[in-house]
Amino acid sequence: MSTVRFARDGGVVHLTLDRPDQLNAISPELLQDLDAACAEIERDDTATAVALTGAGRGFCAGADLTVVQSLAPDSDRWAQFMGLWHRVFDRIERLPVPVVAGVHGVALAGGLELTLVCDLVVADEDAKLGDQHANFALVAGGGGSQRLPRLIGARRAKELMLLGGWLTAAQALAWGLVNRVAPRGTVAEATLSLARELAAKSGAASRTAKLLVDRGLAVDLRTGLELEKRKVAEHMRTEEAAAGLRAFMTRGRKKESR
Repeated sequence: MSTVRFARDGGVVHLTLDRPDQLNAISPELLQDLDAACAEIERDDTATAVALTGAGRGFCAGADLTVVQSLAPDSDRWAQFMGLWHRVFDRIERLPVPVVAGVHGVALAGGLELTLVCDLVVADEDAKLGDQHANFALVAGGGGSQRLPRLIGARRAKELMLLGGWLTAAQALAWGLVNRVAPRGTVAEATLSLARELAAKSGAASRTAKLLVDRGLAVDLRTGLELEKRKVAEHMRTEEAAAGLRAFMTRGRKKESR
């Protein structure tokens, strides 16, 4: 992979977008490298969490505009590019392990859309997140128009999309767009720390919980509850669940004996 760095830290896979001179703008090559990284993670049973960060001055400035200008006039080539984009973003979203994005500098347009397919987001206190498409007579096409309102609500999503504004890290936290804000210059380590914390939990439990939330959002409540009953019953038959239950009962006995 030439545009994404792949490293291991125990059970954590650390992916780094590595086009710093282009503010990690999204190109076909970067999408292909992310696709290859997803394939590696899916094959690796020892991977239990993913940390996704960006090299250089920012997390991701969105689509590579030279690519967009080249492909947009040709409907077939544009469809191929966006098809690749959606397939890879969908694959990141569907990874069985939790993915933590670490945002510094900017997460702009397609970079914001990339955070939307991650499970948790940590932002540097100086980071800015936004959808600037409206400022240039463009419309988000990498999933933002659908994922953003599902995450923060229709009115706030429309405010970002129609006005083309920015959110500070503090505003993004208040809106539910990020989970945590890290002190200036520490977001990479904070992201890895959160990923390590996730990796230390039961992989089977994390996979089941992530699947239930993600699939549950796509169905009505009753269907979601039936899915929960089925998947939790399957999980309770795993060795990890049995070991966790034994540990919980042992701790309870110790408390009673004090």
